[in-house]
Amino acid sequence: MATVRFPALMKYYVDNQSEFFVAGSTVNELIENILEKYPALKPHLVDANGILRRHFNIFVNGIHIRELNGMETQIGENDKVILMASAAGG
Repeated sequence: MATVRFPALMKYYVDNQSEFFVAGSTVNELIENILEKYPALKPHLVDANGILRRHFNIFVNGIHIRELNGMETQIGENDKVILMASAAGG
């Protein structure tokens, strides 16, 4: 299972964990498995159509998924996946 790092501000929705293991062969499957285990997270992570919200960035082994194969990026057993919420301010 891949190791997932989660934003500290949202760890309330994942049993107060900032890092945990999740199964999934692609980023999309990994997100589906996270939402199955932590359904209260769903409205914060994906929109009504199940699309990842724009303010979330996902990195696999330090590389943004847009530079890989997007949500279909393959995930290996020892991969590290980081979900990072964008911050804005002024």
